[in-house]
Amino acid sequence: MIPIRAMHPLMLVVVAVATLFAIYNQTFWGLWAEVFEGNYPSGVMFAAAFFSLCCALLGGLAFRSVLRPLIAGLFVVSAVTSYYMDELGVVIDREMIQNVVSTTWTEGKHLVTAPFVFWIAVAGIVPALVVLAVPLSRRRLWRTLWQNALFSTLCVIGFVGLLLSDMKDYASILRNRGDLKASFQPLAPVVESVRFVAMLSRSRTLPFVAIGLDAVRKKAGNVSDLPTVTVVVVGETARAQNFSLGGYGRDTNPRLAAEDILYFENVSSCGTSTAVSLPCMFSRYGRRDYSHELGVSHENVLDVIQRSGMRVEWIENNTGDKRVAARVGYRQVTYAEDPEFCGEGECIDGILVKEVAKLLPEINQDTVLVLHQIGSHGPSYYLRYPEAFERFKPACRTANFSACTQEEVVNAYDNTILYTDKVLQDLIALLSAQDDLATAMLYVSDHGESLGENGLYLHGTPYFMAPDEQTKVPMLFWQSQAFAESVGIDDGCLKSKASAAYSHDHLFHSLLGLTAVETAERNPELDIFADCGRNG
Repeated sequence: MIPIRAMHPLMLVVVAVATLFAIYNQTFWGLWAEVFEGNYPSGVMFAAAFFSLCCALLGGLAFRSVLRPLIAGLFVVSAVTSYYMDELGVVIDREMIQNVVSTTWTEGKHLVTAPFVFWIAVAGIVPALVVLAVPLSRRRLWRTLWQNALFSTLCVIGFVGLLLSDMKDYASILRNRGDLKASFQPLAPVVESVRFVAMLSRSRTLPFVAIGLDAVRKKAGNVSDLPTVTVVVVGETARAQNFSLGGYGRDTNPRLAAEDILYFENVSSCGTSTAVSLPCMFSRYGRRDYSHELGVSHENVLDVIQRSGMRVEWIENNTGDKRVAARVGYRQVTYAEDPEFCGEGECIDGILVKEVAKLLPEINQDTVLVLHQIGSHGPSYYLRYPEAFERFKPACRTANFSACTQEEVVNAYDNTILYTDKVLQDLIALLSAQDDLATAMLYVSDHGESLGENGLYLHGTPYFMAPDEQTKVPMLFWQSQAFAESVGIDDGCLKSKASAAYSHDHLFHSLLGLTAVETAERNPELDIFADCGRNG
């Protein structure tokens, strides 16, 4: 048996970094070629600078006992992050890491496809096992310390020197091309993970703030004394571009088109993922001011409405309320044992209508019901609707998009919108039939979805670079005559405002207006219903 010569730890550092550059950075190199087109020598210097930086960081940890497990872990992590970045265009930033941490197995299992498992085995586990098997030469502690320090220092000098060779252009690239920085493996996900942990640490030390302590109800009160029921439907991953109510070429909303509803044509989301958009849209802070820390340390609009004396209940058919419903009534139907609507550990959204139908007979006070849909959650769009709603064919019937054409992916997605159309119409029919209640429904999606445009799939792209497909969302409103009279909302006035630009920033204030809750927290300029009252 031929003995394997022990490798110097710092040599392993160089080999490992070269491997990381070569195997796990397909997206980075594609963007690099775009950025440095026509000036590749400058691009080589830029890449060499980041090679030096990675060597410096890893070289400082080149201790025999920790180096191999560390590199092995980086290979596996880089294999995971590079797969989703290269195949789906996903950017691994702090918000994406927040999404991953809050993801349930029910949601995440659809992302574990055969190609993913194969890639992780070949590009992650195998290299990791090779690294763990490499023998490393022994060094005395004092020699380890000075060699590591010298190596890292020289690498830092190289990093700084290379960047200074063309600092003006490099500074502009680093400032303006966030996509290039965010694609660099494994530095980007490691840095973003540190930022995520820091965010959680800050959140735990913040005092909790109650808002809207002055909240009171003030209905029109001169026509109807019926209890009001306001149903807020939070859509999941529905993008405005695929709603025929907004001009989409396919008839994805045939049922809603037959109803007396108001469709808002130009609405933007607060974020591009549920973990950000859901708490943000119910927060008093708009998109530019909202942060995770503010979200978890302050009450939201549901707390204010409940404080005014209304009953508030959240009905969940997704992967969680992200703490929005932490202090109001809550029921989970996602895992219900209902043969009509449930299977494979999940339920489609028809179960929400069934749950509302069970609740309505017991309501005897003004109530807000929030329904959180599974909606059009990907990548397994085909699981979000009954077989009878597979109108657009052929539809992609796998979570592995590489096995489908883009047309098949879009077909499956459009079928989810078609089914949401039925769910919302069924809700309207149910609410319309309540003679002893004044009812209304407001629907708005949390964020949109990319379906292969420009190589992007799913959602979660950082907002500054996200396409409209991920940030433009559908929103619509329906009310019964009894509700219009009770709360005092004029349909004609609302229709005149339907084409204006709105966003999730308006939801906090508009829900207060819709439920007739008066408080200093409500900004009339952000309340869509503010100027449309019958009673002043």
